[in-house]
Amino acid sequence: MKENGRKHGALSPCAACKLLRRRCAADCVFAPYFPADEPQKFASVHKVFGASNVNKMLQELPEHQRHDAVSSMVYEANARVRDPVYGCVGAISSLQRQIDSLQNQLALAQAEVVQMRMRQFGSTSSNPGTNSADENIASVADAPSKFMPSHHQSKSFFCVDMVDQPNMAESLWSY
Repeated sequence: MKENGRKHGALSPCAACKLLRRRCAADCVFAPYFPADEPQKFASVHKVFGASNVNKMLQELPEHQRHDAVSSMVYEANARVRDPVYGCVGAISSLQRQIDSLQNQLALAQAEVVQMRMRQFGSTSSNPGTNSADENIASVADAPSKFMPSHHQSKSFFCVDMVDQPNMAESLWSY
């Protein structure tokens, strides 16, 4: 069993104390968040932030917020190791570009559907007894919702590779 990153009955130091080559005290601030079996977690945080700064940050926070702070530090440190200049901002920017691209593709597909519906209604409006051109245009505006079942409206028409960078497939939460 493990509790706070240590094994019961053993004096195994946490990953932080092991990397820093110091004795792991019973009240070690790192032990609950950097267990001995995850040494790379602390190594990347130490490389980016430094042990002293991490120690200060953790001691300044209330205990109930420390786990979230460590998760954020690990995420940012792993992103910084992969992309030293932009860190997690680079990953966010890449995802934002993908969202923009997909929104553009969706808008183009929706415009194409509207054009197809207008052509379809244009050919039927030349027949006597059909709707006027204004009614056709109004019905074309509702075309996606009228002619497509609701379960198809949210599906993408395009198969897009969502990963711009090869490293984006790997998790930034753990190394």
